[in-house]
Amino acid sequence: MTEHPTSHEGRQPLAARSQERARPRQEAAAGLPSDVPAQPGGPAGPTAAATPGADVPPPPPATAPGSPGTMAVAVSAQLQGGGRGGDAVARREGEKLRFVGAATRRIARGIDLDEIVLGLCRATVPTFSDEILVYLRDPLPVGDERPVAPFVLRLRRTDRLRLSDLEGEELVLVPDPDPTPAAELCEVRSGGALAEVLRGVRPVFGDSAAAKAALTELLGPEHPLPGGLRAVLAPLRGRRRVIGAAVFLRRPERAGFEPNDLLVAAQLATHTALGIDKAVLYGREAYIADELQRTMLPDSLPQPTGVKLASRYLPAAETARVGGDWYDAIPLPGSRVALVVGDVMGHSMTSAAIMGQLRTTAQTLAGLDLPPQEVLHHLDEQAQRLGENRMATCMYAVYDPVSHRITVANAGHPPPILLHLGGRAEVLRVPPGAPIGVGGVDFEAVELDAPAGATLLLYTDGLVESRLRDVWTGIEQLRERLAATAQLTGPDHSPPLEALCDDVLDMLGPGDRDDDIALLAARFDGIAPSDVAYWFLDPEDAAPGRARRLARRALARWDLEELTDSVELLISEVVTNAVRYAERPVTLRLLRTDVLRCEVGDDSPQLPRQRRARDTDEGGRGLFLVNRLARRWGATRLSGGKVVWFELATPSHS
Repeated sequence: MTEHPTSHEGRQPLAARSQERARPRQEAAAGLPSDVPAQPGGPAGPTAAATPGADVPPPPPATAPGSPGTMAVAVSAQLQGGGRGGDAVARREGEKLRFVGAATRRIARGIDLDEIVLGLCRATVPTFSDEILVYLRDPLPVGDERPVAPFVLRLRRTDRLRLSDLEGEELVLVPDPDPTPAAELCEVRSGGALAEVLRGVRPVFGDSAAAKAALTELLGPEHPLPGGLRAVLAPLRGRRRVIGAAVFLRRPERAGFEPNDLLVAAQLATHTALGIDKAVLYGREAYIADELQRTMLPDSLPQPTGVKLASRYLPAAETARVGGDWYDAIPLPGSRVALVVGDVMGHSMTSAAIMGQLRTTAQTLAGLDLPPQEVLHHLDEQAQRLGENRMATCMYAVYDPVSHRITVANAGHPPPILLHLGGRAEVLRVPPGAPIGVGGVDFEAVELDAPAGATLLLYTDGLVESRLRDVWTGIEQLRERLAATAQLTGPDHSPPLEALCDDVLDMLGPGDRDDDIALLAARFDGIAPSDVAYWFLDPEDAAPGRARRLARRALARWDLEELTDSVELLISEVVTNAVRYAERPVTLRLLRTDVLRCEVGDDSPQLPRQRRARDTDEGGRGLFLVNRLARRWGATRLSGGKVVWFELATPSHS
């Protein structure tokens, strides 16, 4: 009977009867073909037929050590069975070809490094060898990169199986808990025996002088091969250089390797090395794609006053990790925030690059405090400058927590959904608009109520559209899902944002991932009118004094007298600078949230810059004081001037 089943991943009975199980293992490993009679004087051993459709067909039967060689068996078969010996040899060669074909197909199925190495191990053990050790260069060079010195090989994987007697009448293959010991790392010495074998590329038998020295260097002098093991050392050469080595081992009770087995080992090594080369290149491309997508999207969302934010992004598939979907949240002057979601056509590096340019443009335009429809108009012009057929959809909304209003402009994007505090979900009616990149179209903006406790959901079409449903069916399903989720938290409580985003993504079923998905959720808390103080100041010399008095009264009303001295000093400095250049009334606004925020606006577009004043200068120290005393401060240019703001920690949050 043969000892080489077609696969070791399941139980492979060897058709051994109970009275034959006591037969020596050497006879079991002889592997005589079914049509070749046993040697005279010995019992005839049945053979295990190859399993139809097996992933790796069995190798040619081999004779055990000490028994007549393969050619002697064939001659004996011819003497006893006429011309049947020639048929047996042809069958063995055919089986070997089928084995090589099945093994290379299995190796080629792998898409990453571990899959390819695992495919080599599973294809060869136990069909071709009883054990395999795979060493790969560490680190592996990528493409045309020059490999780093020194040349180090790391043991990537080792597989070994053994026959185990179980209760019953069959023998099965089980993992061997004691594989052949080998060094984890091996530094290949220039001019050494291992380097010479690897340079020769061709597999070699382990009993040659050069191979013995090479194996000792590879496995380590403290890990010599056990006596009787037969070995084949096969270098793994990729497209340009050797990237590793594979060691095939057979136990003493099994026939040794034949010269033709070197050709088999060479085929396996070549396919494995080329597959590893491609896997490393694919891994680098996947890493570049992941990094590109990650850098194109926000690392984290801001925490603007009066609104809470959460987001999600899912690529279309593991094999298409880049896409044109993006989201963003941009703080604006006056405690407002811009909410942006867009989708560039395609799932390629080009789409991601265009998305990055449009996102950067949107951030720049938002910093100019342009109205939403103007932002989309400039994005449309930018998309046309990037080239032909640079199409994208975009939703741009600006939320004002003081007025509890939101202004929305749309460029061909699916409409947002507003989830009210009581659990009612509605699809907002916004003008659809034309996609960005069409050119020659106007965009409209609508202003809607944004009540406190409501949640706005912006998304891309990958969430609601697939091959199984149209976009409007998906939007209605999303609206129903949001309403059902809100019912679970009760009418007086809004669902947590992070859990809400996860629940929305859970509505995706099999076949619903045709496109990448960007999701941005905003919970409107707003700022109560009692926490806002707003004044107009004439641009005159008395304006700083009046600003100090107004601020003192507001702080007393809010029980923040502890901040009076700091606020009066900073307001006096900022208002003095504004009055110096303003021609129209200056605005002063105080906002009380978790911090105290002061905003001073004027019609001069020139932004203040902090500088170091000289000892003889009478001025130039105002912004230095603001920088030292304020928690944060900044200046933003508007379409009609600028706003200078600063924040102070309140006593309860200091």
